[in-house]
Amino acid sequence: MIYKRRRSAKGVQSGYYRFENIRTRAGMFGFGEGDFVRLRDEFGNVWNGVAEPQDDIIRFRFRDEKGKSITGISDSFGIVLRDEKGNTWRGFVE
Repeated sequence: MIYKRRRSAKGVQSGYYRFENIRTRAGMFGFGEGDFVRLRDEFGNVWNGVAEPQDDIIRFRFRDEKGKSITGISDSFGIVLRDEKGNTWRGFVE
């Protein structure tokens, strides 16, 4: 019997993530490996999250130590996140 290798992380791109708040121009950056992503904002808060591939999009969920959350999606144009207060963050992966 011949076995074929399967890719473990399909659709989730590893690399350096950069985000910018549309209203305040605050920045958030970090690194992702497979489906795990860790970001740091300008205040030094660390956001741990996951990237879940679903059909043509990737869903992102992040949480910090204080329990705050940011969620969003990625498509072919970039990544859009929204926090609990309704602030929008746009970003990309290098």
